[in-house]
Formats: sequence, C-alpha cells, structure tokens
Amino acid sequence: MVKKVRFGVLGCAKIALEKVVPALQVSSLCEVSAIASRNVSRASEAALAAGIPRFYGSYEELLADPDLDAIYIPLPNHLHVEWSLKCLDAGKHVLCEKPLGLTADDAKTLVRRAALTPELKVMEAFMYLSHPRWKRALEVVRSGELGEIRAVHSFFSYYNDDPANYRNRAELGGGGLMDVGCYCISVARQVFGREPVDVTGVMETDPRFGVDRLTSGLLGFDTGTSVFTCATQSVKDQYVKVFGTRGKLEMDWPFNPDFSKPQFLEITSGEQQRREAFAPCDHFSLQGDAFARAILNGEPLPVPLEDSVRNMEVIDRVRAAAKVVKKY
Repeated sequence: MVKKVRFGVLGCAKIALEKVVPALQVSSLCEVSAIASRNVSRASEAALAAGIPRFYGSYEELLADPDLDAIYIPLPNHLHVEWSLKCLDAGKHVLCEKPLGLTADDAKTLVRRAALTPELKVMEAFMYLSHPRWKRALEVVRSGELGEIRAVHSFFSYYNDDPANYRNRAELGGGGLMDVGCYCISVARQVFGREPVDVTGVMETDPRFGVDRLTSGLLGFDTGTSVFTCATQSVKDQYVKVFGTRGKLEMDWPFNPDFSKPQFLEITSGEQQRREAFAPCDHFSLQGDAFARAILNGEPLPVPLEDSVRNMEVIDRVRAAAKVVKKY
C-alpha cells in the first residue's frame, strides 16, 4: 500500500470543511484522520459530516494524537504562528494557511523554530502555485518567450461585510491586503523572480471595522512594475495579466478556478496568439500531495519558508507606505 500522510485539522473553518478536507481525502498521498474544535459538539458534527474518523474538543488533544503526522491550520491569521510553533513542539509537520504571520518578524519567529527541527516540514498554503496552469505560466515567463517582463497586473476581490468574520476584525489580522492582497504580491514576486525595490500604495479602511477593504499597490522591480488591487467589499472577480517586451500572458480566476471545468492560459507571442487548456483539477489536492512528497520523499517544498517571509516583508512595506484615503 502507498504510505499516506495522516493529517489532523486544527479548527472547523469554512475553507477547511468545504475545500481542503475534501481535497485531501481524494488526494493520492494524504488522509484526514482527525479534527479539533474548542467546541466538542462542533468537532463532532464536522467529523460526522466530513467522514473524519476522530474528533477532539481541544487543539491540544489533537496535537497529542500519536497517529497524526501533520497538522493543517486554517485558523484566523493572528493564530498562525502560535499554533504552528505548538505543532512543531508536538513533533508534527505543518501546513498553515496564508498569510504565514501578522508581520515578517512574526513569521521569522517560526522560521527560527523550524530550523531547530529540519526533519519537520512547514509550508504556507499558497495553493495556487500547485495548479498546472500556474506552473505552465511561470515556465512560459522563464522561457523568455514573452521577452523581458515589464508589467504584472492583478486583481482579487469579493464581498464580505459580516462583522463577525475574522477578515473584518483588525485584532485578528483581517483586511483585504492580508487576506487576498498576499496572492497579488506573491504573483508579482514569482513572475519577476526577485524582490521589489520600491513599494507604495493606497488603502481605504472600513469605518466600522478598521480594516482595509480596498488596497491598491504599486511594486517597482528593477526591470518593470506590478500593479494590484484587492478588495473585500467589491464584486467578486480575479485576473492576472503579464506583459513582456515580446508578448503577454493572461488568465481569469487565477486563484480560485472552478475545479469542475477546464482552465485556460491565453498567450500572445509576437503576432501569434494561442490558448492552452488544462484539464479540471483541484489545486488543494495537488498542494496536499506536493506537501506529502516533501515529507515522504524529501522533495523540495513548493513554497519554502524563506519565500513566505519575503512575501510578508513586502506586505509590511505596502502597509507602511500606503496612503490611507479613508480613516475611521
């Protein structure tokens, strides 16, 4: 039998129950063996609904389960580093939702601790990088077919004005920049293959919640620029466009595509245009298997911790440089 990584899930977040748990359950190298909540009834209900064998009424009980290899953390942002550290102390591998921490310094605390137990894998769950379409997009960029990259434009928005949702609570690390702007920053860094030398932005805050509901950033690289907008109170949409000296690349729904449908990459190279198709797939499953291969076979992590820290550093820089156009 193929050895599988046995996951425990720390909390009953929507993304866990609707996206990640089902994806891990149908992946090749992962299985979900337990789930925990601070409310034992909630844990029991979630386990029954998802077909998870065991449940616990505290996070500590989950970490003490000797039959778990790895922990998936979908907790609110302010708890990411705290519970990642506790997972490592319990001898568990860690797959943690983005962003890795509240600040780069917060994330560096985790990096220093992870260095003490290099046999334990820790990865930020930037699932989009596991999708074949994104792997192909970066392959096209790095092949030189588009020429020298001059600009990356990205947009990521949705509408959520629920005051109880952690994304609308400043003390929990909420706001658009942290929740979805982190993807736009990651894309720019991946495409240019380096860090921005200049950063600026504009940020609008919600007068009720005190978090940014719309942030636009401008990242200056030594060979081009990246412009992005992220929003939490706007019509739902996503796109990425990459412009080079000889061609361009475009994709819609680059971060949350419909897993049941083929996805497409639009490429213009010189005077030629083509559309490359990718079969339906679930990038959460692919992410789980990539993480499992790093554990089982020693393969490189798709998202190294050092890259996650650098992404947090740019988030910090945008936050520090952004002009606030609406105060609360």
